[in-house]
Amino acid sequence: MTGDIWQQIFNYDNYGELLFLVRNSLIAGAMLGLVGGVIGTFVMMRDLPFAVHGVAELSFAGASAALLAGVNVAAGSLAGSIVAALIIGALGVRARDRNSIIGVLMPFGLGLGVLFLALYKGRAANKFGLLTGQIVAVDTVQMTWLISTCLVVLIGLCVLWRPLTFASLDPDVAAARGVPVRTLSSLFMILLGLSVAVSIQVVGALLVLALLVTPAAAAMRVSASPGLVTLLSVVFALTSTLGGILLALGSSIPISPYVTTISFTIYIACRGISALRIRAGDKPSGPFSAGEEAGLPSAPDMRRPSMHLR
Repeated sequence: MTGDIWQQIFNYDNYGELLFLVRNSLIAGAMLGLVGGVIGTFVMMRDLPFAVHGVAELSFAGASAALLAGVNVAAGSLAGSIVAALIIGALGVRARDRNSIIGVLMPFGLGLGVLFLALYKGRAANKFGLLTGQIVAVDTVQMTWLISTCLVVLIGLCVLWRPLTFASLDPDVAAARGVPVRTLSSLFMILLGLSVAVSIQVVGALLVLALLVTPAAAAMRVSASPGLVTLLSVVFALTSTLGGILLALGSSIPISPYVTTISFTIYIACRGISALRIRAGDKPSGPFSAGEEAGLPSAPDMRRPSMHLR
């Protein structure tokens, strides 16, 4: 019995031949790891892990509706993500309001998704894949859409990087300095919605947090430098996605358990490193706030007339 279970989890018969079949998935995993690692840093800075799950639920509803209607699932997922992102970005500027809105949207989106899947009479694998991901789900058409979307997200983050960092670390001071905090919030939520939509294609709606939150959370346990946190977050996300794909290839298990297990293991290791550094007397590492740790001037310096962070 135990042997049969391990055979399902780890089976590397004809691994070389199977590896060729998931070439697109490996490329997709690399792109998603890059995007997830970068945008995940801002997700943690802005305290938006809950929002990621909320957007994922409506993205799932959009993908389920597209599956039922027989149209492009990726387009449906994208539409659901954008709708959720716009609602949260427009109505949820304050954390309390934002969490309330997300708490309302999540069950609504999940309920719609379940309804559409219940009405769908096609292959069960298609239903299951929306929730947990599919290792061979990325064909050439989806690859083009995925890469294009990832490039849009990365370019958008590069353009918004400095003012978005400022507004994420200290929104009150940023607003006082004339930074359009509300507009940045809406733009970031759109980029987050795009990231969620493409991530669902590989890891599924239920486990998207493992790609967009956990790597950045782990990186913040071992560094307070925004540049190093972003780099580590990307490395951790790439390790999780590519490692998950390579492990899942030799089994009959969906990809998501492998991705989440690797991601969680990295997080636990980073927490252990952080604890050892604290015991050794080093300054605790963790989610950086406004100030020198984030590579920006401290809050009092930001109020000086000579500072121009726009």
